Amino acid sequence: MLVKRIILIFAILFVLFTTACTREDNADVGYDSSKSFQQISQDEAKEMITKDDGHIIVDVRRFDEYDRAHIPGAICIPNESIENEYPEELPDLEQIILVYCRSGNRSKQASQKLVDMGYTNVYEFGGIIDWTGEIVGGERNETEEAVTIN
Repeated sequence: MLVKRIILIFAILFVLFTTACTREDNADVGYDSSKSFQQISQDEAKEMITKDDGHIIVDVRRFDEYDRAHIPGAICIPNESIENEYPEELPDLEQIILVYCRSGNRSKQASQKLVDMGYTNVYEFGGIIDWTGEIVGGERNETEEAVTIN
């Protein structure tokens, strides 16, 4: 009887120990849905872009949208391509990442995915349709608030 109790106690401790280790290992992956990106205004984004702080500007629209017009210095990582693996263009989890899309919907989705993956300095600033700063590859159509090719 005593041997059975000892075996039972060891079995329970083993299960508790392995379960605790598994939870801790998953925490190391960086997924934490309680964290969120920081939403900033486009004026704040413009100010951040002028700083020499190692930031990166990420356009999360499709490549064809990016090719038509984008913010100078931005790289294209389509929202749909941000899945479970870290984007190779973003090797530093602590780098300042400024994210935009066309209207602000995809950039919010992509920003949250990046934060969930473990990126710590993600700033979302809406869409290029509202951008009053410089753009590359197109011009703004003021009546439609869209960017079109010359």
